[in-house]
Amino acid sequence: MASDSVDTPQVWDTARYQDQHSFVWQYGTALIDLLAPQPGERILDLGCGTGQLTQALAATGAIVSGIDADAAMIATAQQHYPELSFAVADACNFRVKQPVDAIFSNAVLHWVKPPEQAVQAVVNALKPGGRFVVEFGGKGNVHAIVKAVETIRQQENLSPWYFPRIGEYAHLLETYGLEVTFAAMIDRPTPLNDGEQGLANWLKMFGNALLAGLSTDDVEVLLREVEAFLRPQLHDGRQWVADYRRLRLVAIKSSA
Repeated sequence: MASDSVDTPQVWDTARYQDQHSFVWQYGTALIDLLAPQPGERILDLGCGTGQLTQALAATGAIVSGIDADAAMIATAQQHYPELSFAVADACNFRVKQPVDAIFSNAVLHWVKPPEQAVQAVVNALKPGGRFVVEFGGKGNVHAIVKAVETIRQQENLSPWYFPRIGEYAHLLETYGLEVTFAAMIDRPTPLNDGEQGLANWLKMFGNALLAGLSTDDVEVLLREVEAFLRPQLHDGRQWVADYRRLRLVAIKSSA
């Protein structure tokens, strides 16, 4: 789920990711239906994380491999699914031994900069007529959380992420020879696990750049202030609910 290209390196805790943030891959199961993998197709899971969706794709009879820029994620995936093929590779410059029928990517590409390099790598890896099925953060994703941290820290532009509009990303894909056949921006308020600790756990898992430069004690103080700031907006009385917006697209590589 990581890219070497982000401005502030994201450190991944695979145990925390699996135990407290399983919703990331669970929401991705709907994307498999959109991909509609066929037995025997060669499919690349781009940013496979700990491999749950890679395994779900393989269960359809497709020939699936997974790549991720984070070595710990890949080690965990390989341990859990030893029958599948995983490798450490960056979304901006990965290569495949032979072109694939489809590339699948869930909750990854908002980490990847510059996005143009990732799209070029995708195009290079697809067969003519191959499809790219992707979902990641869209314009406005976790805006309230980011704004709260920036307001309390009295700093701007802390977000490390790339959250494009539909038209912006569709134009990028088509510039590189992919025809967009489906696109949607989906508001997805997402309940966070672990009750009252949900928001703090989310920031500790995904928000390295938002918390950068703070001591351990200062981080804890900031988290309490962020919780107080956001409670009227993002707490439903039982748990925290993150203000997710997801961009979902299907694009086909030109056969020309």
